[in-house]
Amino acid sequence: MADTHTAYTDTDTLIRVLDAADAMPGAAQLRARTYELLRLAPGATVVDVGCGTGRAVAELTRQGATAIGVDPDPAMLTAAHTRFPDIDVRAADAADLPLPDGQVRGYRADKVYHVLPDPHAALAEARRVLAPDGRIVLLGQDWDTLVIDSDQPTLTRRIVHARADTLPHPRIARAYRALLLDTGFQNVEIEVHTSVFTETTMLPILTGHATAARRTGAISDDQAEHWVDEQTQRARDGRLLVAIPMFLASATR
Repeated sequence: MADTHTAYTDTDTLIRVLDAADAMPGAAQLRARTYELLRLAPGATVVDVGCGTGRAVAELTRQGATAIGVDPDPAMLTAAHTRFPDIDVRAADAADLPLPDGQVRGYRADKVYHVLPDPHAALAEARRVLAPDGRIVLLGQDWDTLVIDSDQPTLTRRIVHARADTLPHPRIARAYRALLLDTGFQNVEIEVHTSVFTETTMLPILTGHATAARRTGAISDDQAEHWVDEQTQRARDGRLLVAIPMFLASATR
């Protein structure tokens, strides 16, 4: 959950990270909450923007929706077709959806908006394709609010902020409400769901944070190594703790 839809150059690596995120405790329940907030009638059309390997598209289809997934990455779409051969996924940009005006009753974007070049354009496009009274649901984390227990709190803050600043819009989740209101959506509601992780499965994500911070020059090689060593020892001792608040916004067209 913490390291999804980021600037990976290797799609296979990104897919592994997404799979790990989907397998984390509470991930399925949070996805289900996004479906609930869409308030879809049977057979209603919904678009999942940044659909990745198609898990949400498949789940929404099984629930009786007419689900369409869009993603700009051909490798992602190939993986989606391989895993779920019968789903409808299409190559498209979030700011240029292959859908007529007012066609869909639901619009969903999960951990996507922080990497979009122009989130305002994507929201305007969401409003275009949604029918009157259609529902939009956005899910994502504020990358500055990652909480990591550490004996090196100053270094940890530096790592978290440096990692956040490698993303196009690391703090956009806290702006969901304002963005939706500015785009003309109504009945905007915000929920925050905080997941707490103590498992060793978080170590690759924490290592990725330290590596990103080192590459930006925010920390030295030695600092990155010592911090990762501390987190690794915490994992061995059962003392690892990472908390990730996820912002969930919903609104009506």
